[in-house]
Amino acid sequence: MRRALCLTLALVLLTPWLVEAQGLPAAPPEAVGLSAARLGRLGALVEEDVRKGRIPGAVVLIARKGRVAYHEAWGLRDPIAREPMPRDAIFPIYSMTKPITSVAVMLLVEEGRIQLSHPVSRYLPQLAKLEVGVVKRDPATGQETLERVPSERDMTVQDLLRHTSGLTYGVFGKSPVKELYLKAGIQSRDHTNAEFVDRIARLPLHYQPGTTWEYSHSTDVLGRLVEVVSGMTLGRFFAERIFGPLRMPDTAFWMPADKHGRIAHALPADPDSGQPIRLLDLTGPRKFESGGGGAASTALDYARFAQMLLNRGQLDGVRLLGRKTVEQMTADQLGGIKFPGPGYSFGLGFGVRVATGLAAQPGSAGEYYWGGFGGTAFFVDPQEELVALWMALGPGQRSHYRPLFKNLVMQAVVD
Repeated sequence: MRRALCLTLALVLLTPWLVEAQGLPAAPPEAVGLSAARLGRLGALVEEDVRKGRIPGAVVLIARKGRVAYHEAWGLRDPIAREPMPRDAIFPIYSMTKPITSVAVMLLVEEGRIQLSHPVSRYLPQLAKLEVGVVKRDPATGQETLERVPSERDMTVQDLLRHTSGLTYGVFGKSPVKELYLKAGIQSRDHTNAEFVDRIARLPLHYQPGTTWEYSHSTDVLGRLVEVVSGMTLGRFFAERIFGPLRMPDTAFWMPADKHGRIAHALPADPDSGQPIRLLDLTGPRKFESGGGGAASTALDYARFAQMLLNRGQLDGVRLLGRKTVEQMTADQLGGIKFPGPGYSFGLGFGVRVATGLAAQPGSAGEYYWGGFGGTAFFVDPQEELVALWMALGPGQRSHYRPLFKNLVMQAVVD
C-alpha cells in the first residue's frame, strides 16, 4: 500500500513536466544541466514587468538536450478582457515566418526543383533585368535625383535567402528608393502573393544583387517562388509539407473560430511612446500569405520546428531536411558582406553567430536566431543543444527583451 502511494505521488509530481511538454520529451531543469533557481530570475523579471505594464504577458519555452526543461506563462493573454495567459497562447510571429519559408524553399531544393544558384527570374520572369536606383547629387546645388541603371545580374535564389537580393523593406531608414516603396504601398496586405511580386518588380532595387545585406521583402518573394514551383498556395504547402509532418497544429496564417480564445493580444498602446499598437488580425483568411511575416504560432509548435533544425533536419522519426542542408542553412552565407552586429552574419533564413566572442550577449559560435516585429524571438545553440523561445507582444519593447532574454537563458546553463 505504501509503495503504491509513493508511486502515485511520484507520478503526480512528474505529471506537470509531461503535460507541459505536450508532445516533446520533458525533464526538470537540473536533469539537462540548467539551474531552476537561475531560471527563476527570468520568471521574476517577467512578473515584475507585467506588473509594471511593460508587456501584457509572456510565454517562455526552453529545451535542452532534446527535452523541455522550462515552459511557463505569465500575465494576460488579453489585457482588455483581463484573461490570463495560457502556455498554448497563439502569437503573431511576423518575421519568425522567414525561417519556415526558407525551409520550404530548401525542401524544393532537395527535390531538385529549385537551385540556389539559379536566377529567380527562371521561376518568376517578371524579376528579370530589374533596374537599380542610384542617387545622384548635384555638387553645385546639393539637389538629389534618382536615376535607374541596369542591374549587373539578376538576383538568385541564394540572394533572396540571405537578403542580398537588392530589395528593401522601405521602412528601415530613408532613401529615395525606400520612398518609392512606401508610395507604392508594398507594405499593404491587400494583394495576393502573385500581385505582390508584380508590384515589386516595377520598383528599382536598392542595391546591385549580391553586394549588400539589406533586410527586405526577399522572403515574401520566396513565398511566391514556393507557390509557383509547388503548384500550391504557401499556406497549403506549409500545412502539408512542414506543419503536418512536424505536428504543429497551432501554426498557420490564420486561426479558426475555435482557437480565437487563445490568440494573444498586445497592450492598446506602447507604454513609452503612447502610440496605438495594431498587430495582425489572425481571425480570418488574408489575401497576402506573407512568407516574410504573416504566420502565427505557439511556443511549443515553434519549439518543435526549432528542435527539428537542431536535430539536423529530423524530429520524432520524421526527416524533413537532410543533415547537410541544415548545415548549409546555418552557415555564414555572407563572407565579406557586412552584417549589422559584431560576431554575427546571416545564413539561409536567419542570423548566425560566427564567433563566441565579439557579441554583447553570451552564446556560442554556430548558434542561429531570429525574431518578429510583434516582439517574439527564438534562438538555437547547437553547441549547448539548446532551443529557447520568447513569446511576448510589445513591438516597441523588442530590442530590450531579446538580449535580456538571451542573457537570462544562458546564465542558467550550469553543467
